[in-house]
Amino acid sequence: MASDHAAYELKEIIKPYLIAKGYEVKDFGTDSTDSCDYADFGHPAARAVETGECDFGIAMCGSGNGIQITLNKHQGIRAALCWLPELGALAKQHNDANFLVLPGRFISEHLAKETVDAYLDATFEGGRHQRRVEKIPVEKL
Repeated sequence: MASDHAAYELKEIIKPYLIAKGYEVKDFGTDSTDSCDYADFGHPAARAVETGECDFGIAMCGSGNGIQITLNKHQGIRAALCWLPELGALAKQHNDANFLVLPGRFISEHLAKETVDAYLDATFEGGRHQRRVEKIPVEKL
């Protein structure tokens, strides 16, 4: 998990929720509501998923946009900004998203938990979606 100050409180709600479901959670920060930069926590979390240290990630910032953009700079990351359960499920089913991103200032606790559940319960459908996912990485020059 990773967040900035704007989504710290939501991260601290989702973290024990995941632990109660049996997930092992690695928290890349932040550790308070003090102003900070989402990239300082997003990059280490992205590297952990890219290297296989973590199976997937859940990240958040105020709007979700900043940390999503940061995560998606990594070639092995497919971070999806989701604010509804249907979007969380589709992110995994169609895009094989390995990061769920939540907009901390624009989602209720209840809806965030439902979106997390939908993401976690979904599986990648493959097929035509696999072909599309394979076209996402940028070719090296």
